[in-house]
Amino acid sequence: MPDLEISKKLEAFEDYMDSEVGDTSLIRARNLEREFDLRQLYLKFEGGNPTGTHKDRIAFAQCMDALRRGFDTITVATCGNYGVATAFAAKIAGLSCNIYLPAAYHTRRIAEMQAMGARIHRVAGDYETAVATSQRCAEAHEWYDANPGGHNTLLQLQSYGEIAFEIYDELRDAPRILASPVSNGTVLAGVYKGFVRLYRRGKTSRIPRMVAGSSFNKNPIVCSWVNGSATCQDLPPHSIRETHTNEPLINWHAFDGDWALDAIQQSQGFAANISDKKMMQFSKLLKEKEGIHVLPAATAGLVALIEKHQQQALEKDRYVAILTGRKA
Repeated sequence: MPDLEISKKLEAFEDYMDSEVGDTSLIRARNLEREFDLRQLYLKFEGGNPTGTHKDRIAFAQCMDALRRGFDTITVATCGNYGVATAFAAKIAGLSCNIYLPAAYHTRRIAEMQAMGARIHRVAGDYETAVATSQRCAEAHEWYDANPGGHNTLLQLQSYGEIAFEIYDELRDAPRILASPVSNGTVLAGVYKGFVRLYRRGKTSRIPRMVAGSSFNKNPIVCSWVNGSATCQDLPPHSIRETHTNEPLINWHAFDGDWALDAIQQSQGFAANISDKKMMQFSKLLKEKEGIHVLPAATAGLVALIEKHQQQALEKDRYVAILTGRKA
């Protein structure tokens, strides 16, 4: 593929992207409905993407953008899933890939990135420091910068907006609530923007209430909503403690936090802190009741929705929870 002329390379990459990325399953969770006396509950399972998470959507969109704009190298900082998605998309696109990781972070997914030809760079410090380092290198070497919070934010939001369109295609309207895990907030904000577009076009009768779930007191978006802040406030870096379960969710700075918090506020939604124990319970429950193998962190939005229903019964309507990644 790297030897093809650019027009053929773009066509081949777009063909793969159209056939393999997105259009993930929307599953009616009838057993969970009976378990929690909630009607109707749907699960948008992003584990059907090529590398197993929603990150494939933005990785492929940005590699396509990089090809169109004449870049030969793409860079990103990651703690795991986004790096694998970007390395895979770059390999398909014929791009060189430079990935920056916090030096103290270890995951089996690093081997996957390397197997796909990505160059791994260890950075002293946390994830936010790795992002800053990747951004500086992108500018210095004229690489494509695929990091969150940069010039490509609108492209990333648009890519996740496709999830809203896919849900509409199945339900023919917006659900009452759309629940999602949040880390940087890009997924929730992008899906919200997608539903806003559908509503403005007259396709849906409403915009769903947006619900965010994340690791207990370790995500700025959730903490900002709980504290009644109008904008997303950073957390003290020393307060963030990583576990095997919460790693995909935690950060002291949410790069797209203001977008996500605005989506929650404008839609009259809500956010909730979720414990590791509860996420692990729901991961096990989904396997037992629905036959879906998901990362515990991927259940954070679903847990927030169910806990709200248990506190005060939700009206009979349609509800959708995004499950962001499959369990290997």
